[in-house]
Amino acid sequence: MADTPATKEELAELIVEFEKYRDRLVDETMEAAKKAKLSKKATMAKLEPQLAEIDARLARIREQQANLTADN
Repeated sequence: MADTPATKEELAELIVEFEKYRDRLVDETMEAAKKAKLSKKATMAKLEPQLAEIDARLARIREQQANLTADN
């Protein structure tokens, strides 16, 4: 079952979940940084590698979704 290609609907759901996760990560990290009195710039600099990884995964999933749509 693990080798079964994802459907358009599954990819769409995955995109939504990754976007929610990314937003939550930023919001919660910025809130914690604010409480710790850390600068927004420094906090975002530390968060950037994680955000880049999430964005790269989102790009790959969107590409898969586009390929599925183009094939059908």
